[in-house]
Amino acid sequence: MSLRPTYCLRNQIRSCPSPLRAQKRWAQVHDIRFVARHNSTNGIKDRYQDKLEQKARAEGFESVAQLKAAYEERITQLRKRVSDELAKATSPEAQAEASQVHAKSQSQTSYIGQQPPAPAPAAQAQSTQQSQTTAKRKDSSTPGIKPLSSYLDLEKISTLPTREIEYLWRLRHANDPHSLCAVIPLSTYNRIHDTAKTHPRFILPLPRPAAEDGSGDLAQSPGGFDGGVPRTASDIHFLQWSFHPPAGPPPAPGVNTANTHTSTILFTHLAAFKLHGEYAQPHTTVTHHLDLADSHGLVLLNGSVVDGRGVSVEEGKWLLLCMQKFYDYGGHGGGIGKEKRRGLLAKFTGGDQSFDLNELVDEAERIS
Repeated sequence: MSLRPTYCLRNQIRSCPSPLRAQKRWAQVHDIRFVARHNSTNGIKDRYQDKLEQKARAEGFESVAQLKAAYEERITQLRKRVSDELAKATSPEAQAEASQVHAKSQSQTSYIGQQPPAPAPAAQAQSTQQSQTTAKRKDSSTPGIKPLSSYLDLEKISTLPTREIEYLWRLRHANDPHSLCAVIPLSTYNRIHDTAKTHPRFILPLPRPAAEDGSGDLAQSPGGFDGGVPRTASDIHFLQWSFHPPAGPPPAPGVNTANTHTSTILFTHLAAFKLHGEYAQPHTTVTHHLDLADSHGLVLLNGSVVDGRGVSVEEGKWLLLCMQKFYDYGGHGGGIGKEKRRGLLAKFTGGDQSFDLNELVDEAERIS
């Protein structure tokens, strides 16, 4: 009878749950990088799903999966190239080369504070002469404009007759398909120059073929005026004169010379000039050189038509001829219609509201 309470107490102790078993936890340890980037790919896809679908439809695919399959090879190549470059940059050879370059630069930097040895008298005189020649060359040319001496040997060509100079000048530009060149008598250039000083800006129409769809838009003509395409519309172009110091050294005091300047003309689409102003990119650039004006009475013209800006070389030549027609209104065509052309120039320069664009087109296309 005395063991029964003990037995009951033992059973009661065994039946009590263990305190450690009651405090069991199910927490898990995760990498914080996994938590931060979990499902990030799906989020990016959902965010740009609309743009991906638009891109797929724009390139003719029915779904984003087809677009991805089409770019799969390109993506693989890019990944391979990046991995190859990374492996090459981290290779022992690349690191050794970088260390050598760094050491070499450090060794060169350490000599900055040392003074160089004094040059010999002959070398010093030669260096002074070269610096004077370089300074003279810099002073004798306008930045951005190549002087005539960069195209021809002026000392040799000054002894040649006019016909041979004209032949050599045209031969000098024969191999450039985008070049423009001409030889202008000094008297003709002086008339054009006097008009340009009064009217440095003007507009010229360029005949263009109309689009075949009947929309009224202009069609490009890469072949110029060839091909027999009728030109029933016109494209308006803006021209601007600029005058710069002469390329050669200044004349001695009291010497009368015709080589007083170098002039340039920039031709730009009028629509581009309205949009960008002075920052509009010209499609045709022309320069007049007066180096032979005193000796031969000639002005050499050279220029170029920029490829891909909507104007062919033949159309650039047409604009030059049209410019001469208006600016040499007194000499072109025997002076026929000069009052009308001079009036159009004056109206444009003065901002006259009566300036008629249709009248300008008719006069430009008139044969005289």
